[in-house]
Amino acid sequence: MKRGNALYVVATPIGNLADMVPRAVEILKSVDLVAAEDTRRSRKLFHHFGIDTPLLAYHDHSDRKVLERLTVLLDSGKSVALISDAGTPLISDPGYRLVHHAHQVGWRVIPIPGPNAAVTALSVAGLPSGRFRFEGFLPTTRAGRIRRLRELESEPDTIIFHEAPHRLLACLEDMRDCLGAERPAVLARELTKLFETIINDSLQKLLERVDADPQQRRGEIVLLVAGAKPRNAAFSPDVERLLSMLAAELAPKKAAALAAEISGVSKRKLYNWLVSQELPTGGAAKK
Repeated sequence: MKRGNALYVVATPIGNLADMVPRAVEILKSVDLVAAEDTRRSRKLFHHFGIDTPLLAYHDHSDRKVLERLTVLLDSGKSVALISDAGTPLISDPGYRLVHHAHQVGWRVIPIPGPNAAVTALSVAGLPSGRFRFEGFLPTTRAGRIRRLRELESEPDTIIFHEAPHRLLACLEDMRDCLGAERPAVLARELTKLFETIINDSLQKLLERVDADPQQRRGEIVLLVAGAKPRNAAFSPDVERLLSMLAAELAPKKAAALAAEISGVSKRKLYNWLVSQELPTGGAAKK
């Protein structure tokens, strides 16, 4: 049965093909076209489920002609499904431009829910899950990564990250330095696949285990970090972040003096706090 004009956002398995929901198979068989992040990977999925619907490569950097082709199809009463390589589209995957355009021009946008790596990892992590923050991928440069992690240092909710295998060790080192060696964390790797691994430990211990075992630096990776514990701070988290950023470039006395001028907090209080911290750069070691 063909479907009237609508854009279906369809989740696909993150590993185990048995996780494909029957409704998703039905939709992919019945639409007029499937817009896929990588048609080569999607053809394997289609072959497994006997789907012969035409595929069109689409991602957020596709040229305008691809969007125009999809627009013509939907305007003519046809239906399109959007899928990514794995999991739910738009969650650290392409699709935003198409879905945003669909809403702007008034097409129906229909979700077909299913697997999602971040939520799957959270469900088995053993970390507080009543509230969580999905960060996706951190910046690829060390400076950008540290800056973002410093901004998240006081975040009270569980934080969920995706990370590439070749950056995993560097990422864990920066998390340890910025968030604290004893902060609880979880590595969820290759979820639903043959070599699925879930390791729950402190950031320091997690780093040591990953460093000692190259196998843990392979495959699809989700990192989860517990939120910061409430504390009676001498000054606000914003002032701490400011001071930490200044200390990355300046000696402690200079950083404290500048932060005091900006924030109005006592220079002595800022300096005493700063020298008690273990910062990831050489700024704090200067006198």
